[in-house]
Amino acid sequence: MAKEQTKTIAQNKKAYHEYFVIESFETGIELCGTEVKSIRQGRVNLKDAWCTVDKGELFVKGMHISPYEQGNIFNKDPMRVRKLLMHRREIMRLFGQVKQEGLSLIPLSLYFKGSLVKMQLGLCKGKKLYDKRADMAAKTARRDIERAVKMKNQ
Repeated sequence: MAKEQTKTIAQNKKAYHEYFVIESFETGIELCGTEVKSIRQGRVNLKDAWCTVDKGELFVKGMHISPYEQGNIFNKDPMRVRKLLMHRREIMRLFGQVKQEGLSLIPLSLYFKGSLVKMQLGLCKGKKLYDKRADMAAKTARRDIERAVKMKNQ
């Protein structure tokens, strides 16, 4: 059996800054043809996207896919709500955790798996300001250490 190739299209770096990612899931996404062509060109933005559960179905809101230039009348609204494809049991488990524990569903990345567009969805908890400061301090310290080691080895 051949190994399927994955090609990352877009990542939500802001999500890792704003949230603690507790668990991540792979979901399919329902798209039209011109949206897929636009995604192949890398014209997608996940920065302000979030997910909701409505009537037992999972939807992504706030994801912007730019209109395809040659799409003319077939282009859809760039900010339209798109359905995510997961098993009902997984959706209901996520819905329970979001409602009871106050967690959020945030898209982390969008990628091709073979010829299919997949989304990595994160079950996240919001960071406080002091958590963000601690992360930035640790990142700066790590960068300074790497720089010092590099200078010492020269």
